[in-house]
Amino acid sequence: MTTRPTSTFGHVALIVAHCAGMVDLVALPVWVGTLIQHYQLDPQQAGGLATLFLIGAVLSSVFLASRFQRVKGRWVAAGGYALAATCFGVLSQPQDYATMALLHGLGGLAAGAALSVTHGTIARSANPHLKFAIVGIGLGVFAVLFLGASPKIIAATGGHMLFVLFGAVMLVASLVCAAGFPEPEREASAVDAPVARIPRAVWFGIVGISAMALVQSMTFSFLERVGSDRGYSLGLITGVFVVMGLVNLLPAALAAMLEKRWNPRSVLLAGPVIQVLLAAVIMNAPSFYPYAAAASVFAAVMIFTHTFAFGLLARLEPSGRAMAATPAMLMVGAAIGPVLGGTLVKTAGYGSLGLAALLIGCLAVLCMSRLPGQAPALLQQEAA
Repeated sequence: MTTRPTSTFGHVALIVAHCAGMVDLVALPVWVGTLIQHYQLDPQQAGGLATLFLIGAVLSSVFLASRFQRVKGRWVAAGGYALAATCFGVLSQPQDYATMALLHGLGGLAAGAALSVTHGTIARSANPHLKFAIVGIGLGVFAVLFLGASPKIIAATGGHMLFVLFGAVMLVASLVCAAGFPEPEREASAVDAPVARIPRAVWFGIVGISAMALVQSMTFSFLERVGSDRGYSLGLITGVFVVMGLVNLLPAALAAMLEKRWNPRSVLLAGPVIQVLLAAVIMNAPSFYPYAAAASVFAAVMIFTHTFAFGLLARLEPSGRAMAATPAMLMVGAAIGPVLGGTLVKTAGYGSLGLAALLIGCLAVLCMSRLPGQAPALLQQEAA
C-alpha cells in the first residue's frame, strides 16, 4: 500500500477544517437561542434557519462524495469556507427572513463541501480511527472556547455577533486550508476502484449515525431554551456550556485509547441508548442539577460513538467515498432536528422531544445491530 505522511501543519489544517465544518455540533443551542431571543423568531422559524444550513451541507456532501477522488481537496476546502464566511458576514447585517434563509442555505452548501473533502481525506489515512479522534479532540478544544465566550459576547453586543463569530471561524479555516490542507495519505491505487459498490453494512451504519445525529440536533438545539424557560440564569447556562466543552475534550481521546480494546459494534449499540436517556433527562428534569449533569455529557456521547463508527466504516469502505459523505450522514439527521424539535416544542412542549428521541433511538439501535464487530476481509471485498 502506497502512503504519504501528513505534515504537522497538514494535521492542523484538518483539525481547523473539522472544527469549522462541525460548528453546528458545538453551536446549535447558541444559534437557535440567539435567533429566538435576539431576532424574535419562534422556535419553528429559528429551527428552520438552522435546518436550511444543514440541508445545504447535506446536498453538497452527497454531490461531492462520489467525486471525492477527482477533486482537489485543498481548494474545495479553502473555497468552501471562504464562501461560508462571506454568507455569515452578510448575515451579520440586518436582513429579512427570506434573505436570512437563502444565506443559511448557501452557507451550508459551501461549508458542507469543505467538510466533505476534509472527512474524505481523513478516511484515506493510514489509521482513520486515530485521525478522526485527533480532530475530535480539536473540536473539544474549540467547543470550550466557543461555548465559554459566545453567550456573554452575544448578550453584551447583540445577536448579530453570532454571525460575526461564525464568519471569523470560517475565514480562519479558509486561510489555513489554503496554506496547508494535505493530500490523502493512501494513494487512490491502494483503495477500491471508484465504481465499486459500497457494502450493505456501511449503509446500515450511515442510517444509524444519521438517526443519532437527528436526536443530537433535535435535543441540542433547544438545550439553552429549555434551561432559560425553566428560569435558569444566563450564568448557570453558560456554566453548563463551559463544563460541556471541557467534557468534550475527553471522548475522542478515550476513543483513540480504546480503539483496540473495545468492540466497535458494542459501542455503536450502546451509544444511541445512552443518548436517548440523556435527552429524556434534559427535557424533563425537575431541577437544575439533573439538567446540568445530562447536558454536560450529551454531546460527548455522539463524539465518542461517531469516532468508533468512522473508523469501522472507513475500513469497511476504504475508498473514502462513504466517509466523504460524513457531513451528509450527520447533517441529514441534524437538518431535520432543529425544525422538527421546534415544531414539537411549539405544539406539545419540551417533554415531547424525549418521546421522539426514544422512537428515533430504536431505529439507530436496529441499524447498528447490522454492523460487524470488526472490518473482516470478506466485507472489504464485498464492494468489488
